[in-house]
Amino acid sequence: MSRLAAGVVLVTAQEPPLDPDDPGAPPGEDVGMTATAFMSVSLEPPLVLVSLREGSRMDDLLAEQPLWAVSVLADHQRQTAGRFAMKGRVSDRLLFADLPVTRGEVTGAPLVGGALAALECRTEQRVAAGDHTLVIGRVLTARLPGTEGGPLLYFRGRYRQLG
Repeated sequence: MSRLAAGVVLVTAQEPPLDPDDPGAPPGEDVGMTATAFMSVSLEPPLVLVSLREGSRMDDLLAEQPLWAVSVLADHQRQTAGRFAMKGRVSDRLLFADLPVTRGEVTGAPLVGGALAALECRTEQRVAAGDHTLVIGRVLTARLPGTEGGPLLYFRGRYRQLG
């Protein structure tokens, strides 16, 4: 499968507050994960799919939080992709600290500045598939915030550029 080129996205979500009944409680932490197993499923209704490693932090979060977002990364965003793909990484709070993001209008999830496209989604279905979970989401909003550069690709174990 390393011979199949894939686009690179950053999947993000916000953990629910620790005490949702207390308006003064601090918001939940932002969580992000680099993914290459992401695809369009349907135009009507608009559905996308992301594959998550079973038991990963994102898999666990999206099992309880139905709202999430996707930033389609541009070729100049290799460092962002690598940062959120590291195993044994530091806390997500530190990973987001110096990253230019905006909040999704519907999901509240962080959307990466400079991305080629930004989607906000709501989980429609979760399907167990081997050691992964396939999360199918309905696209709630779609924007094209950046048009600079081409897509970031992953091929033969490395990030690549188109062309």
